[in-house]
Amino acid sequence: MQKHTAAVRFVLITVILDMLALGVVIPVLPNLLKTFLNGDTVQAAHYYGAAGVLWAAMQFVFSPLLGVLSDRFGRRPIILLSNAGLGLDYVLMALANSLPWFFIARAVSGICAASVSSASAYIADVTPPEKRAAAFGSIGAAFGIGFVLGPALGGTLSAVDMRLPFWIAGGLSLANFCYGYFVLPESLPPERRSSLDWKRANPVGGLIWLARHGKLLGLACVHFLNSLAHFVLPATFALYAGYRYQWSPKEIGLTLMAVGVCSAIVQGGLVRKVVPALGERRTLLLGLVFGATGFVLYGLAATGPWFVAAVPIMAIWGLGGPAMQGLMSARIDGHEQGKLQGMLSSVMGVAGMIGPALFTQVFAYSIAPEAVWHEPGAAFILAGLILLGSCTLAWKVARSLPARPVEPAVLAASAPDA
Repeated sequence: MQKHTAAVRFVLITVILDMLALGVVIPVLPNLLKTFLNGDTVQAAHYYGAAGVLWAAMQFVFSPLLGVLSDRFGRRPIILLSNAGLGLDYVLMALANSLPWFFIARAVSGICAASVSSASAYIADVTPPEKRAAAFGSIGAAFGIGFVLGPALGGTLSAVDMRLPFWIAGGLSLANFCYGYFVLPESLPPERRSSLDWKRANPVGGLIWLARHGKLLGLACVHFLNSLAHFVLPATFALYAGYRYQWSPKEIGLTLMAVGVCSAIVQGGLVRKVVPALGERRTLLLGLVFGATGFVLYGLAATGPWFVAAVPIMAIWGLGGPAMQGLMSARIDGHEQGKLQGMLSSVMGVAGMIGPALFTQVFAYSIAPEAVWHEPGAAFILAGLILLGSCTLAWKVARSLPARPVEPAVLAASAPDA
C-alpha cells in the first residue's frame, strides 16, 4: 500500500509540473503568433487553428505508438522521453522568430504530448478497478493545480518579456524529466508486459482494436465529442477574451487560474464523493449536463464578470472524464492499459484535428465585419451543443454497459533504472 501511494504521488507531481509548464504559455501563445501577423486578430485565429490541427495530427499519429511502446517497455521511459521532448520544444518556441518555426515547434509538442496518457496507464497499473475513477480524478486535480499557477505566472511574465514564459516552461519540463529520472519507479513489471504489436501501434489499427471491444467503442465516441468540445477553450479563449472583454494576458491568466482552482476542487475532491454515491454512469451524465450548460453560459456572457460567474458551473464537467475513464479501464486487461490510454489520446487527436480549426473559424466568422450574426461567443455555444449530443450518446451507451472486473497490475518493487 505504501509503494502504491508513493508511486501515485510521483505521477501526480509529474502531471502537475507538466500542466504548470503548459499553463505558463497558454495566455501568451496567441499573442506570440500575432507578432508574426502585424497584430491581426482574425488572421491569428486562422493560423492558430491551423497550428492546433497540426498539434493534434501529431498526437493522433504518435499516441498509439507510444501507448503500445509503454505496454512493451514500461511507462517510465515514455514519461521521461515526453518530458525531455517538451522541455526542448519550449526552448524552440522561445527562439522561434517566424511562422514556419512556430509550426515546427507545435508539431514537436504534439509528438511529445504523451505523458498524460502514460500517466493514466500508470495509475491504472497500480489502482484496483473500483478505485480508478477517483484515481483518474486525482490526475484531473493535478491538471487543475498546474493551471492554478501556470496561466497567472505566464500572464505576469509576459508583461516583462513575451518569450520569458516559454523559457520558464522549458525549465519546468526539463526539471520534471530530472525528477522522474531519479525517483519515478516503473509500474509495469516485465512479466505483465505485452509483445510489440505494430498493427496496433498505428491509429487505424488501434481504432480497429478499440472497435472489437464492443461497448468501449460507444464510450470512445463520447470521449471524442467530449474532447472536441474541450478544444474550444484552448483554441479561442485568449483571442475571445481579448476581443470581447479587452482582457490583457495577465487577466486571461488569472481567469484560467480560477478555472484551475475550480477544476482541482471538483476532480480532487468531489469525484471521490460523487462516484461512490451515484455510480460511474450517472456521474458521467451529470458532468456532461453541467459542461453543456457551462459552455452556453460562456458564450452568452456579455461581460467579464458574467464569464467568471459561470466558471464554477463549468467545473462540474470535470466529474465526467474520470467516471468515463473508470468505466473503460475496468474492462481492459492490465497489460493493455497503455494501449487503451494511447487510443484515448489518439481519439483526442482526431478531435484536435477538427476542433481548433472548427472553433477558430466560427470565432473568426462571428466577429468579421460581414458576419450575418455578430456573436463572439458562437464557438462556445456550439461546444455546448456538442456536449449535449455527447450526453445523449452516453445515456444510450452507459445504461447497457456490462460489468467486467479485471485484476489490477502489481507495482514493480524494483528501484528505477538509472
